[in-house]
Amino acid sequence: MILLTLLFFLFLMIQKIVDFSIGHRLVVCFLVVAIIAGGIWAMRTISVDSTPDITNNQVQVITVSPNLSTEDIEQFITYPVEMAMANLPGVEDVRSVSRFGLSLVTVIFKDDMGTYLPRQLVQEKLSAVKEEIPQGMGSPEMGPITTGLGEIYLYSLEADTSLYTPQELRTIQDWTVRRQLSMIPGVVEVNSMGGSIKQYEIAFSPDRLNAVGVTISEMMDALEKNNVNTGGAYIEREHQSHFIRGEGVVKSLDDIRRIVVKNNPDGMPLTIGDVADKVGYGSAIRYGAFTQDGHEAVGGAIMMLKGSNSSKVIEDVKARVAQVQKTLPPGVTIKPFLDRSDLIQRTTSTIARNLIEGALIVVFVLVLLLGSIRGGIITASLIPLALLFAFILMRLTGVWANLMSLGAIDFGIIVDGAVIIVEGTVHSLEGYIRSSGKQALVSQHTVDRLTAKAAGSMMHSAFFGQVIILLVFTPILFLAGVSGKMFQPMAFTFAYALLGAIVLCLTYVPVVTSLLNGPRVNGWGWLRKAENATGRLSHWIMRLAYRCYRPALLLSLRHKGMVIGMTLGVFIGTAVLFSRMGGEFIPSLDEGDIAFQLFLRPGSSLSETIKRETEVERVLLEEFPEVKTVCGRIGVSAVPNDPMGMDFTDSFIILEKDKSKWKTANDKKELLAKIEARIAQIPGITCAFSQPVELRTNELMTGIREDVAVKVYGENLDTLNAIGHRLEHLIASIPGARDVAMERTSGLPQITVSYNRDKLAQYGMDVERLNQYISTAFAGGMAGEVFEGEKRFSLVLRFSDANRTGIDDIRNLLVDVPGGQQVPLSELASISYKPGPMQISRDGASRRVYVGLNARGRDVASVVADIDNAIRQKITLPSGYRVTYDGSFKNLKEATSRMAIVVPIALIIIFLLLYVALKSITEALMIYIAVPLATIGGVIALALRGMPFSISAGVGFIVLSGVAVLNGLVLINRFNSLKTEGVNNVARRIYRGTQERLRPIMLTAAAAMLGFLPMAVSGSAGAEVQRPLATVVIGGLFTSTLLTLVMLPVLYAIVEKVTKKKKV
Repeated sequence: MILLTLLFFLFLMIQKIVDFSIGHRLVVCFLVVAIIAGGIWAMRTISVDSTPDITNNQVQVITVSPNLSTEDIEQFITYPVEMAMANLPGVEDVRSVSRFGLSLVTVIFKDDMGTYLPRQLVQEKLSAVKEEIPQGMGSPEMGPITTGLGEIYLYSLEADTSLYTPQELRTIQDWTVRRQLSMIPGVVEVNSMGGSIKQYEIAFSPDRLNAVGVTISEMMDALEKNNVNTGGAYIEREHQSHFIRGEGVVKSLDDIRRIVVKNNPDGMPLTIGDVADKVGYGSAIRYGAFTQDGHEAVGGAIMMLKGSNSSKVIEDVKARVAQVQKTLPPGVTIKPFLDRSDLIQRTTSTIARNLIEGALIVVFVLVLLLGSIRGGIITASLIPLALLFAFILMRLTGVWANLMSLGAIDFGIIVDGAVIIVEGTVHSLEGYIRSSGKQALVSQHTVDRLTAKAAGSMMHSAFFGQVIILLVFTPILFLAGVSGKMFQPMAFTFAYALLGAIVLCLTYVPVVTSLLNGPRVNGWGWLRKAENATGRLSHWIMRLAYRCYRPALLLSLRHKGMVIGMTLGVFIGTAVLFSRMGGEFIPSLDEGDIAFQLFLRPGSSLSETIKRETEVERVLLEEFPEVKTVCGRIGVSAVPNDPMGMDFTDSFIILEKDKSKWKTANDKKELLAKIEARIAQIPGITCAFSQPVELRTNELMTGIREDVAVKVYGENLDTLNAIGHRLEHLIASIPGARDVAMERTSGLPQITVSYNRDKLAQYGMDVERLNQYISTAFAGGMAGEVFEGEKRFSLVLRFSDANRTGIDDIRNLLVDVPGGQQVPLSELASISYKPGPMQISRDGASRRVYVGLNARGRDVASVVADIDNAIRQKITLPSGYRVTYDGSFKNLKEATSRMAIVVPIALIIIFLLLYVALKSITEALMIYIAVPLATIGGVIALALRGMPFSISAGVGFIVLSGVAVLNGLVLINRFNSLKTEGVNNVARRIYRGTQERLRPIMLTAAAAMLGFLPMAVSGSAGAEVQRPLATVVIGGLFTSTLLTLVMLPVLYAIVEKVTKKKKV
């Protein structure tokens, strides 16, 4: 509303603003300086990233309970958290993953609720939920405030393995590197990966404890009671306060060994050192690992605070890393392997190159077709000023600079108003000179007067066309969800640049035009000679164009029915072609690196997964010189915001960016195919491929990593798994479906301890106490902490390694019962192998499994259509079970349904504006024919380039519909003005009007098309997203311009003939 009010005000004040600008050049000069200064400030401070952050507004609730099974996690933790979050205001969806020892609940809120209000609401609920979760089963906490673009800097600690163990490197990472990097503004978390966490470990064997008559409980009590400090207030003495402090914490392994457990029957003390097999340094039970280049490694992932400036935060991280490096022990180096600034730099360079090339092409075309070097200079100077104006508004309104916001600016459209003003002013001056015949006597005052009059008059015409373009972009602002986050920045930026162009056309352009056409500049002989030569070339081009065009126009006017029929036939054929054209959401941005998931047999151990992952890494490094480094994340990290199992990996292949070093492949697509084929030769593993940022974003948004997920909802886990396996085999046979894999939900090897209630009653035991025995013996019981300066490490009591190897060790676990005797656990419980669920996933409080796939060689929409047909024909679902589709296909459907509303709104706006301008429904409809004519070229251009329909292409059609009608408007306006001037012969009116308006029509169309040309043909980083939009606009404008020059005169002739008959 504010924008419309401003535009209406500008329209009413056009002549006054132009007059004021020419009369107060100094004010305009200050305005330009302010735009330049403000634009530079905005460019230096604006938030920059490669693409818009499309992650939904979510809060993760993480609960770690290392000793609980998957079913227990779901029952005791996940379900209560889900139910508490489901009725919060603004919640759109709740999904969860329950794994052994981990619950991850993702609560998705409406985007307009902001970042911190949802977290406040969740925190209030968590206070109540914690009371519902049984004691000792973990405490739910919120995950870090980050998004799919949050992992901005991943690094590893490189060191000589003969000098540092993985445990020592992990200690350096946790207590030196992580602490210093966490204090950077904009960094929300530093997630440690790999190595092992140091612990002070007391390892014992049940036989030895039994021999000396000591129980686990006695050892635990002794450790807890002999590792504490205390205070006793203070004593006043000699006018001073002497504070009392009792130091009882252990400070070394010897202190631990000397702790007395109890006295033996002889009265001799039994110490920890006497009863334990080992008192030394151990490590926490590992649920994850990190590998790099064929060996285990230690590293970290720096996660950015949601909404922070990626470019600035990464810059600060690099500066801090350089400082931290100086504090590390000799031989330890922080080496990044995934730095998002590389992707940002490559995409921003793509944007800059496309904008510069587009601007140069537009200026060249304008000079060539206008025949005016001075006109080219004026329009060339307008381009950077309009862009700086856009940067100012982007900075003030919080629009980020990225591939989408800056990638669709077409300077041919932006400078259209300036071209009209320059052309009109030059025409006015030439008319004055011809009438007076005294060019040398034309004063600056006269030039100013003529420029003001011409600029005001032409700006009234240009203003309407600019408003049409501006309002065409407004429906894009009503796109919601992922498509809205992708394309709204583009609409804002284009509108800002166009608004800047309008302001500059009212102020700057008239001033510069009057100065460059004044007597001082006219006295430059070389400029006049150059312009005369350019003018002759321009006139020759236009004469040639008209010679080619006039016969086609004559033929069309003689065979009107045939022209209309042929056009209608081409349109119907295009509609058929479009109906058979596939669809995808948005083309994937080539990040320059590869992400792949390595899948082993379900339930594989951590050591086995590490072995296979390092094997694959060595193969890739040895056989593919294009690979710079390979690293893999297995299981969960220190902050478990990614619920991975230990039987698959998230791996990154960092590629060499210098293509001269590529030997086995020419491009990434060919390299990926060869890598996939080579890994397929390794037995026992399967792979799925993606890209680092894409993988993380997909997982956070939808809970899946692949392009498409076929989800099955139901209650019974076994039934869901059976349906899932059938779907997996069925989908694998669909052409274009690659990396087909079912979610890992079953096959977790478990040793189940089932307690005998009668035996427990007989011995006077309870389940809680027995669970504590099992947890202490095998997972490790926490007996306190040991401090090393600022570092703190857990003091843990557990079985020695030799007593944690099989099911018999659990059966032979001795527990002390009331009365002082010890009995094996097998006396109190049945202990056996019993497979359990590996993972239980829930969406909207319903259990589900999914089969994931990536579409390759085909578009997503056609692949899903084939899958859906196959499921309907070959699979019958039980009652209460259903199938849905998620991933990019769901985004495509949602965006398409939204476009079905947005596009008609855009078309209605265009028609209403045409009617307001022409005050004739008939003439508005004639011009409106340019829209379907434009779609013909857009669809054909997509088909010729082998591109499916995407939301990028859809936005291109919206832009195209606004630009396409401008040429028709120019033509009809001229026909009407000739009619007013007394040219009553319709044919003569058409010939004269088309001849006079051929130059501006070609000028507008060529500038707009060629302005998008660099985006359409670019092969650099990020061009994949821009290419469909640019292709649609170029193809559509080409056919729209050609057919408008033919069809519109035909329709105009028919309408005039019918109108004349009615009058008669």
